Amino acid sequence: MDAFVDNLTTLLTQWGYAGLFLSALLAGSIIPFSSEIVLVALVKLGLSPTLCVLSAALGNTLGGMTCYYMGRLGRIDWIERYFGVKREKVERMRQFLQGKGALMAFFAFLPFVGEAIAIALGFMRSNLALTTLSMFIGKLARYIAMLWALKGAADAII
Repeated sequence: MDAFVDNLTTLLTQWGYAGLFLSALLAGSIIPFSSEIVLVALVKLGLSPTLCVLSAALGNTLGGMTCYYMGRLGRIDWIERYFGVKREKVERMRQFLQGKGALMAFFAFLPFVGEAIAIALGFMRSNLALTTLSMFIGKLARYIAMLWALKGAADAII
C-alpha cells in the first residue's frame, strides 16, 4: 500500500497545481490521503506558494463539501457502511454543533473530526454559502500556517 501511495504522490506532483488540487480534494473527503506531501514537494520544486495554497484550499474545501452533501442525504447507514464513519461520532458532533451553526465549518480542517463536522452540518442543513465560506477560510488558514511553519523550520536548519 505504501508503494501505491508513493506512486500516486509522485504522479500528483508531476501534475502540478491540478495534482495538488486533486490530492487536497481526496484528503478533504473521507479518503485518507496527505495533500501536505504534494504541497511541500511542489513548493520545493519552485511553484508559487500562493497558487499552491489556493489550489490546496480549494480542493480540500470541495472534498469537505462532499462530506457535507453526504450528511445532507441523511442516510447515516450509507455513511457507516461505505465510508466507515460511525453513527455515534456523527451524532456526538451534531449535538455539539447544535446552535453553533455554519461557522463551525471553519474547523473542518481538524484531523479525526473534520469529516464528522462536515457530515453533521449537512444533516443539520446548515447554510450552504456560509458553510462553504467558513470551511474555505479554515482550510486556507491551515495551509498557510503549515507552509509558514515549514519555512520557519527550514530557515532554522539552514
